[in-house]
Amino acid sequence: MTQQPLYGPHNPHPLSQMRTELVWEGKYDEYGQRREVDIAGCAMPMQKIEGIDEPRREAAANQQLTLFEQQNPRVDDFRNRLVWGDNKLVMASLLQEFKGKVDLIYIDPPFDVGADFSMSVAIGDESEAIEKEQSTLEMVAYRDIWGKGTDSFLQMIHERLVLARELLSDKGLIFVHIGWFVSHQVKSILDDVFGNTQFLNQVIWKRQAAHSDIGQGSKHLGRLHDVILLYSKSEEFTWNMQYEPYSEDYIAKFYKHIEPRTNRRYALDNTSGPGGASKGNPNYEFRGVTKYWRYSKERIEKLYAEGRLEQSKSGGDCRYKRYLDEMPGVSIQDLWIDVSAIQSASLEGTGYATQKPEKLLECIINLASNEGDLVADFFCGSGTTGAVAERLGRKWIMADLGRFAIHTSRKRLIELQRKLHKDGKPYRAFDVYNLGRYERQWWQQERLQGADTEHRRVILEFFRAEVLTNTPSPLLHGRKAGAFCHVDGIDSMFTRDEAKTIAQATAAAGGRECYCLAWEFEMDLHLLVNALATELGVKLKLIQIPREIMEKNRKAPPPFLEVAVLAAEAVYRKDPHPLTPSPALGEGGQDPAPLSQGLGVRAIPRANTGKSHPPSRKK
Repeated sequence: MTQQPLYGPHNPHPLSQMRTELVWEGKYDEYGQRREVDIAGCAMPMQKIEGIDEPRREAAANQQLTLFEQQNPRVDDFRNRLVWGDNKLVMASLLQEFKGKVDLIYIDPPFDVGADFSMSVAIGDESEAIEKEQSTLEMVAYRDIWGKGTDSFLQMIHERLVLARELLSDKGLIFVHIGWFVSHQVKSILDDVFGNTQFLNQVIWKRQAAHSDIGQGSKHLGRLHDVILLYSKSEEFTWNMQYEPYSEDYIAKFYKHIEPRTNRRYALDNTSGPGGASKGNPNYEFRGVTKYWRYSKERIEKLYAEGRLEQSKSGGDCRYKRYLDEMPGVSIQDLWIDVSAIQSASLEGTGYATQKPEKLLECIINLASNEGDLVADFFCGSGTTGAVAERLGRKWIMADLGRFAIHTSRKRLIELQRKLHKDGKPYRAFDVYNLGRYERQWWQQERLQGADTEHRRVILEFFRAEVLTNTPSPLLHGRKAGAFCHVDGIDSMFTRDEAKTIAQATAAAGGRECYCLAWEFEMDLHLLVNALATELGVKLKLIQIPREIMEKNRKAPPPFLEVAVLAAEAVYRKDPHPLTPSPALGEGGQDPAPLSQGLGVRAIPRANTGKSHPPSRKK
């Protein structure tokens, strides 16, 4: 019989050396090694879509640009950034420029996995509205993107927090806003990434007054709060304590004295030195009182000369007069109960389902950053973080996966630019970016192992088309409802030459129709498509591949839309005021068209614009 080894100090048991940690599926690989975040593999160039400086644009349109430049000197040359894309890729891509330069990060990740992101969207003069369904991307990202439940959620959070720490400056702080039901797990991940010694606070935000399901028979206490976890990157960090006004009861109880001469309210404070000689407090006689004093004798004499000491009688103790108007208030605690959630009738409401109140972000940004610091939010939603940061004189970077979130944030920041300019306050321009084809390349390399055949198979599967194995041409990859299908490359643009070649291949294979699925199309292809239909009898349908198919756990196909076409017709009219410059001026204030006539453009939509293949899902 083999003798069991004796465990002890000389031979410790393996279990005695294990550390406490949170483990989820995906944290370790098949060999038991910790999975590291592939920062280099996720970094990619960003594509700038547009630059937005709305007041300056309007000044240029009104020929007031020179006056605008004189009245609005730039704060600095930094341009804020709004980025559309997977925030894991966005954060990795920002590292080259912003590693260790972000002073404050606030993130509000989608912890309510069952949330419905349908919303009412105003149209026209906002007297009417349409119901905006959550997009397929939002549905996947915020409801069922984590196919493995909590494990996938924790892996997602861990990767983002690792990248956030790399971006954070040494004096930086991170606030992670999370739901009560996952806060304990997320805290363990934050301890793992930042270290438990850098944990500063768990803030409880009471976001509503009552929970309706209790009255409907639910057997639990009312769930009224969110949790905000606060961590620092180092021991030295930016900290501007915020204060709340004293309550009326507190003032009446502690500041009950009123100085007749100035009508100032004050409290009387002790002047005795706590601890006496053991704490090094001085001992001397002043106005008949001998004791250990809180202040030096010179300081006491100065306070008396300034009228800051009150002595009830000769030989009585001297008390220090603490004026109410000199006190900042009560320092904020970790229980926030006076910040209401956004209501449907709120003036700052954008219609975004998870929008956070500006007062909440004001407290966080004022507490943990200084004017001119860089603030980031990588789950920006409706853009509250950027809006408050802009208003408080901070620089900002925001990102989100949802197209509607980017549109909402963009609109909100444009309106804020206009308001700040109207009020004569400084503001910064901002740029809108996305990851474009680089995100697609990453998707193909990461998820499809770089295989073009796999890329085509995935596209055709979501398009609900049959993959052709014995194809009559290498350019024809599938078939749907009697028509052939061509899938363009992951990083290429569908060109005129391709269209002609595919039309010829379709005709040679005996086909009369072909769906051409591509990520990007050369402009004005419809003219060639119409010519090919006449010449070869082949109809090409140009179909945009939706970026939503790149989502990891996607099951249902997103809508595939046919490329929209607009035709323009020139309309000539006589100018009734030939000496009045046209409002559409070219550079240098010169009208590009003759003054005797104006040139208008009338758009004529074609019948095939916006057609969906297949129809979008039912409501």
